[in-house]
Amino acid sequence: MISKKKILGLINSRITDLDNGLFLVSLTTTPSNDIRVEIDKHEGGVSVMDCASVSRNVEHNLDRQKEDFNITVSSAGLDKGLRVFPQYKKNIGREVRVKLKEGKKIRGKMILATPVEIKIQSTEKKRIEGKKKKETVIEERILKMEDIHETKVVVSFK
Repeated sequence: MISKKKILGLINSRITDLDNGLFLVSLTTTPSNDIRVEIDKHEGGVSVMDCASVSRNVEHNLDRQKEDFNITVSSAGLDKGLRVFPQYKKNIGREVRVKLKEGKKIRGKMILATPVEIKIQSTEKKRIEGKKKKETVIEERILKMEDIHETKVVVSFK
């Protein structure tokens, strides 16, 4: 089996060489040498050329004669949750849906992200005591990263 440490070194080397804001989201390997890499970019989207460059660097520096392998490099999809801190940081200001480990779901605009916590701003219509009509209430919640099960960006086509 090809060393995960060696693959990680090759990926990080290419990302450093490209110097265009790429970062690694996930790297998985199997005993049969299936290598799956997901990357993202601090600003903007990941291009096909970014994926190809990372893939080629790994392919050209591993010996298929010693161990055969299959490599897939892709961008971290919108359908998947945020998994690493740079993804949270990149998506500050966007609408997110957070599912806590306890099962509670919160939707709102992520206005702050640190490695320890995020801050979500939610807008709801609530009945205020002494008022006849519901009023819009803006509520901010601080959520600890350790309490979060999943965070997904809400994709809107408006």
